[in-house]
Amino acid sequence: MSRPKLWTRVSRSLHAKLLAAHLVVVAVGIGTVYVAATSTAPRLFDYHVATMMRGTSMGSGMMGRMGEVFDLTIAEAFRNALDQALLIATVVALVAALGVSAFAAQRVVGPVRRLALAARRIAAGHYAERVPAGDIDELATLAESFNAMAAVLESSERRRLELLGDVAHELRTPISTLEGYLEGLLDGVVEPHAQTWALLREEAGRLRRLVEDLHELSRVEAQQVPLNIGIVSPAAIAEPTVARLAADFAAKGVALRVTLPKDLPPVRADRDRAIQVLTNLLSNALRYTLAPGEVEVSATRDGPAVRFAVRDTGVGIAPEHLPHVFERFYRIDKSRSRTLGGTGIGLTIARALSEAMGGRIWAASDGPGRGATFAFTLPVA
Repeated sequence: MSRPKLWTRVSRSLHAKLLAAHLVVVAVGIGTVYVAATSTAPRLFDYHVATMMRGTSMGSGMMGRMGEVFDLTIAEAFRNALDQALLIATVVALVAALGVSAFAAQRVVGPVRRLALAARRIAAGHYAERVPAGDIDELATLAESFNAMAAVLESSERRRLELLGDVAHELRTPISTLEGYLEGLLDGVVEPHAQTWALLREEAGRLRRLVEDLHELSRVEAQQVPLNIGIVSPAAIAEPTVARLAADFAAKGVALRVTLPKDLPPVRADRDRAIQVLTNLLSNALRYTLAPGEVEVSATRDGPAVRFAVRDTGVGIAPEHLPHVFERFYRIDKSRSRTLGGTGIGLTIARALSEAMGGRIWAASDGPGRGATFAFTLPVA
């Protein structure tokens, strides 16, 4: 590396700039002290010596001239001593300032260099990288923010890998079934009767639902879903949703109850998207509630909003899983979710749609085996 390039790197480094800033401050301080001392000290010295001499009897004749010579000699010696003392003090101060400045600059630059190194490692794919917080408030805040960002990136990467695995599994199972039956039909091993066609249609429908959910999820997360916001009554959201899913609940032997007060105010929402949110919550409750269980749909006034709640008597949710149930492809029990047909996308879509309409969504549960409640709000019109 050539000397100009080396000098350019050194001159641009934060360590060099902090050190230079400290030295400039010290130099200004020393210069100010020197100018003030050299301009005022001799005058003050002459003034005090003259005052002292006026108070003695050495004021005339030979004694007076000796006093003047003595005064000049003392003043000259004082100036020389002052200059030497200031020079020595300047050298000592610069050495001390250099040491203190280097220490202070290192305290600041060290954490910044660690952050830069950790950022490069994260850029290289090492998302588990973290940095110590340190004891400087601003740098500690920066380190905490960096660690939070790294944790989010690590979680996103983990979700991405799980997404690939989940999608691969969800595609593999119906495709394998379709291939097996189609080969059997071609070889004449499987009879082309109604049950076979129904099974093939069911597997094709499973593939179609997965593709549609993935497409809907990509649109929702990209905020590309159009919303037709209007004034809608809560009954216009709850009643069609319940009517649409009533047959599915009856077929599984799960009771479906509706609690809908007549005096609820209208809400501002996209009616079709609100129905989609409630449908996803009801479908999730039906999936995880065994017969003879019960699911209740209710709507109540909640301050400036109307709260829609779906309470079930199903398998429940452990406390450690509650903060993650709305994350995409998050599965509490992977094997059970696949058996029940869930893809882990519906709740994520429900959260994005409810928030896009100005509401919020959350889940609550007393624990495994004690049911769960999913609720979302829409603002009052």
